[in-house]
Amino acid sequence: MSTQVRIRFGRGELDVPVPDSAHVTVIRKPDMPVLENPTDHVRAALAEARPSLRSLASQANSACIAICDITRPVPNHLFLRPMIETLLSAGMNADRICVLVATGLHRPNEGDELRELVGDPWVLDTVPVVNHHARRDAEHVTVGDTRTRGTVVRLDRRFVEADLRIATGLVEPHFMAGYSGGRKVVAPGLAHADTITTFHSARFMADPATRNCNFVGNPLHEEQLEIIRMIGGAWALNTVVDEQRNLSFVNFGEILASHADAVEFARGYCQVPIDRQYSTVITSAAGYPLDQTYYQTIKAMVGAMDLLAPQGDLIVAAECSEGLGSAEFAQAQQRLVAQGREQFLIDLLGKPRAAIDEWQTQMQLEPLRRGNVHLYSTGLSEAQWPLTGVHRVRSLRDAIAASLKRSPDQAVAVIPEGPYVIPVLPEVHSS
Repeated sequence: MSTQVRIRFGRGELDVPVPDSAHVTVIRKPDMPVLENPTDHVRAALAEARPSLRSLASQANSACIAICDITRPVPNHLFLRPMIETLLSAGMNADRICVLVATGLHRPNEGDELRELVGDPWVLDTVPVVNHHARRDAEHVTVGDTRTRGTVVRLDRRFVEADLRIATGLVEPHFMAGYSGGRKVVAPGLAHADTITTFHSARFMADPATRNCNFVGNPLHEEQLEIIRMIGGAWALNTVVDEQRNLSFVNFGEILASHADAVEFARGYCQVPIDRQYSTVITSAAGYPLDQTYYQTIKAMVGAMDLLAPQGDLIVAAECSEGLGSAEFAQAQQRLVAQGREQFLIDLLGKPRAAIDEWQTQMQLEPLRRGNVHLYSTGLSEAQWPLTGVHRVRSLRDAIAASLKRSPDQAVAVIPEGPYVIPVLPEVHSS
């Protein structure tokens, strides 16, 4: 006999068979408010902000609206049309409005994927929707260097040169920047590869303040704040969604203040207090779209890390329908496996800039030190599995049973929504 717990996996859910003899604790967000008629709430946020979007648009000739790429479940279908209609009604020409996909160093979103991302054919028919390309020098302008850490700041010129700059996105825990959304959509979302690889270098990633749900002393967050100031500011529409991806919160306003308000709302749900650690922890990579690659799956390992007792078993389920991720990430994983953890990190710490995507491999080191990481996936090829650096799970039932045999108390913790929920043990982090 077993107890069925469901976790996110791909576009659906996965039944996780936990023996009835186990003591199961499910860790998820408290019930969140759901906004009825969500588009009405979006329109109200745009109209009631001070200044309102219409007021801002009446003083501008051009606008660039940055949106997150396909790796984030942002409800673009709810807010892009109301935003664009507001700009048009204020007298702005449609060809002066650009929707810019903030890909960072991810691949572009095109064709059916772009249509899914935008979620509204009217938007695609009305204004240009284009991708940011971090390696195209001519599409960027140099803004300057940050004062504290000397990061060269090069950003997409379509955003920098727009009269009205608007970032949009989803506010959720982020394992490097504390929380996503707001300023993060601008950098790294719209940054040149030189900027991204500088503030994703090993010296930033190795800082103990570079972690989930933390802004205090977080070098990435501090650089992002300075970058916003360097470009003369921006505006933002922020959203928070519940476990079923329903809209729970939306606001519009000056990018830093509105983001801070959204984070304050999200904290009460995303950070879940716990009073102990577990030798058996089961989590997901939050399902589609986040679990399309192993690269993104590492966020699930880091998010659950503090819940795991030393040398316990962390069992992660992620579809990985697109495999490992980029070729650069695969090369970083190959170096990790060949060199071992300590030598891999030593090599990283001597570099002023990271190689593309190797920062994700660096972030994987902490959960690997904490305990035994196991992965259940249906999307990785036989050739890709050795590059994960973790234990392969062919049967969740068998993996859980084997972990419980090693467990001192038969207790299991399950996080169905993966890295969107961060267990907080007071003794682990005090800030």
